[in-house]
Amino acid sequence: MRLPCLLLAAVLLAGCTREPDLTVYCSLDQEFGEPLIRRFEAESGLRVRAEFDIEANKNIGLAMRIREESSRPRCDVFWSNEFAQVVSMGQDGLLASYHSPSAQDIPPTFKDEQGRWTGFAARARIFIVNTQLVDPAQVQDAWSLFDPRFEGKAALARPLAGTTLTHLAALCEAWGEERGLEYARTAAERARSGALNLANGNAHVMRLVRSGEAAFGWTDTDDFEVARREGWPVAAVYPDKDKQGTLLIPNTVCILKSAPHPEAARRFVDWVLRGEIEAELAASRSAQIPVRASVPRPAHVLDASQFKVMQVDYNAVGARIQQRLREFQELFLK
Repeated sequence: MRLPCLLLAAVLLAGCTREPDLTVYCSLDQEFGEPLIRRFEAESGLRVRAEFDIEANKNIGLAMRIREESSRPRCDVFWSNEFAQVVSMGQDGLLASYHSPSAQDIPPTFKDEQGRWTGFAARARIFIVNTQLVDPAQVQDAWSLFDPRFEGKAALARPLAGTTLTHLAALCEAWGEERGLEYARTAAERARSGALNLANGNAHVMRLVRSGEAAFGWTDTDDFEVARREGWPVAAVYPDKDKQGTLLIPNTVCILKSAPHPEAARRFVDWVLRGEIEAELAASRSAQIPVRASVPRPAHVLDASQFKVMQVDYNAVGARIQQRLREFQELFLK
């Protein structure tokens, strides 16, 4: 009986160590991304290895890994929870060109002309306001963060990663470099003086505001949604009163230029870009905003037509994101 047992053990061991058919790096929160990836795995029959980012390095950690692994890539698909790092990698020649048939009805704004990346399921950059401390009508635009009436009561995540980095970089493009950097410098100066609360991330900002430790602050709609669902006294302000509008930050998906499994990668991209996936993300606790008007959404998820969207060149933001990171490090790590 010894030989059959050894053969069985060898078969089981081979099954456990079999290389995946597809590797996906994903910076969308794991609680939302992993169930979808596992469903694709079940529906496709492909074995998928998924690796996720942590809140502290949101998105930058995985982007750095992709760059470090570029000579011997492990990743096939990068599913990013924002766009700047992906655009930057595309411009550096790290991404393959693929025009997915599932993306035909996605507006051109959210697609790279060369097919290097596609955006879907967005979040908006908003102010979360504690309504017991501040009347939301007093928070009019981005510069309300520095209103003397709210000294010591406003909050911002340190803009060195994730959507806060992308947001401040986008302001430099939408407003012009001089005004955008003025906003960043003012935030850094007020943080050093104690007039502005610097947080470790958008979820931290949300927790400060819902508990009343801060009156309002910048966050993303998905973090606001957590507080709203839990019944905290909060409101969302879409800061579009200054005619510049509210920044929309889509998820983006791309295929690595030297992906080990390009065919499986294309199958995954086709699957995740379907309208049904956008609808599910809209209905989930993350309340992602569909970029396609035709995709159904719950009433509490605003359509992009219900607020003024900031007009910004995503490619320009991505092209200078590394420069902006260095500038913000100089400002915020003094």
